[in-house]
Amino acid sequence: MSAPAGIEDLLRELAPQVLATLVRRYGDFGTCEDATQEALLAAALQWPAAGTPANPRGWLTTVASRRWIERWRQEAARRRREETAAALAPPDPGPGPAADDTLTLLLLCCHPSLTEASQVALTLRAVGGLTTAEIARAFLVPEATVAQRISRAKQRIRASGAEFRLPSEAERAERLGAVLQVLYLIFNEGYTASSGPALARVELSGEAIRLTRQLHRLLPDDGEVAGLLALMLLTDARRPARTGPDGALVPLAEQDRARWDAQAIAEGVGLITRTLASAPVGPYQLQAAIAAVHDEAARFEDTDWDQILGLYEHLGRLAPGPMVELNRIVAVAMVHGPEAGLRQLAAAEARPGLAGHHRLDAVRAHLLELAGDREGARVAYRQAARRTLSLAEQRYLESRAARLRPLQ
Repeated sequence: MSAPAGIEDLLRELAPQVLATLVRRYGDFGTCEDATQEALLAAALQWPAAGTPANPRGWLTTVASRRWIERWRQEAARRRREETAAALAPPDPGPGPAADDTLTLLLLCCHPSLTEASQVALTLRAVGGLTTAEIARAFLVPEATVAQRISRAKQRIRASGAEFRLPSEAERAERLGAVLQVLYLIFNEGYTASSGPALARVELSGEAIRLTRQLHRLLPDDGEVAGLLALMLLTDARRPARTGPDGALVPLAEQDRARWDAQAIAEGVGLITRTLASAPVGPYQLQAAIAAVHDEAARFEDTDWDQILGLYEHLGRLAPGPMVELNRIVAVAMVHGPEAGLRQLAAAEARPGLAGHHRLDAVRAHLLELAGDREGARVAYRQAARRTLSLAEQRYLESRAARLRPLQ
């Protein structure tokens, strides 16, 4: 039985806060997550009929705490210490400071005893609230692999005896790379959902921005933290213009730039300008610089594609990857013409991470359309539509293909 959409969204928002409170008080990540899930299930069953309580987070925390205590007492009874356990059991926690606890939970999930892949998967599950299937799509790996990573990660955290506290400065440095990757993936899943009817899931991108702001306050001099926050702000600023009145996707070239969030753009440009002048350059800063070039162009035709191409070439040397390469090829086409882009796309399409990806077909379709090959573009758009799991992207790609039907 599933809860109504409004209650489901609320539970997803509150889940990491409740889990963080339990882990802060009781320490056992695995048992705390089990107790939190039981509380969420109870809410999903009870709230639609009884109504959402005045303090939903407090309700969930109380129920989850009781479930944890029940489990704790059962374990104590097995060891013939139930009376002592009942006497020592901690009281039900209040809601507590959500923001600080959530950030601490994020850092705990990036414990150095875990592999980076496990750090990211666990944090996306516990803090970002993504399902195992969504995480699998983000990593381009089977769902069973992600489930196994999460299970092993919880076991390792328990075995390590990790405490629920903000790590020291030295420990933070060890975990920062994984933390930034986690926040980046959460934002991307929110900004362009990998599946489902909606193009975006604002609760996820908003949560990623909120957590990254906290991390920036904690590490104000770290260039990559500032770069990631700038990247999120500059990208999210375009969200109001990304969909039309009917919810259909609007590509960058056709967006009404008057609808972009000028305040977010100004904040993002200020952040990236300051950090590029004062910190070693990293991948997130370069991506933010690219986003700034797009956002500062009054019209799509005014975009400085030469500068964007130079930034992507630098990014490709610093942090090569399939999506970086794909975006670089788009920039090549905008500077040197679609035929040049298509030649480079043909050379890159067999690389791991690109072969069979719907974005490769979408880029090919776009470049073929620019080159005047209407039939080739139509076929590529339809191929891309078949390969994406996002219904919003499917509708957009099918609409582009329909516009390219043979002329009568």
